[in-house]
Amino acid sequence: MDAREHWRTVYSAKSPDQLSWHQPLPEPSLQALDRLGIGPESSLIDVGGGASALAAELARRGWRDLTVLDIAASAIGGPGEGDGANRWIEADILDWRPDRAYDVWHDRALFHFLVDPGDRAIYVDALKDATQAGSVVIIAAFALDGPETCSGLPVRRYDAEGLAAELGAAFAPVEAWTQAHVTPWGATQSFQWCTFSRR
Repeated sequence: MDAREHWRTVYSAKSPDQLSWHQPLPEPSLQALDRLGIGPESSLIDVGGGASALAAELARRGWRDLTVLDIAASAIGGPGEGDGANRWIEADILDWRPDRAYDVWHDRALFHFLVDPGDRAIYVDALKDATQAGSVVIIAAFALDGPETCSGLPVRRYDAEGLAAELGAAFAPVEAWTQAHVTPWGATQSFQWCTFSRR
């Protein structure tokens, strides 16, 4: 089963609130934006965000330039999920190239699934194409003490230094913190969050 079919199956089999990464309110992302002083006048792309409530919450806060990219059509635009996005892109990050730059690149769901170094290099190339000097990058991945697999797939775990090394010299670290995410069934997953500024 290829990646697209895998995620279509995952999203078709479960409702968003049954997925391990579900957040009724994406508080870590919203708090990061607040600390960075980024507001509704900015543009944001949520990579791998098809089953996230971030776009809907930002739209309620007055954001108007919101894009959500996800590999699975079944994840995109579900009821109550990301309703605020004004652009939806169904694409595999490994095949996609942006046609514009964004003020904010947000990824809470995707990067840790890229276990192959070549795939991570492709991701960083897309990230560079989608950002410009002063753009902000917000990434969350499983921490070193986080799960080793998710949704039946292996993942790569990170600390702040590891994420910074993957993104490279074009991105200056701004802030890093860990978060204990509680799944809908009460399990705890450790996430590493980092923010960066495009040099």
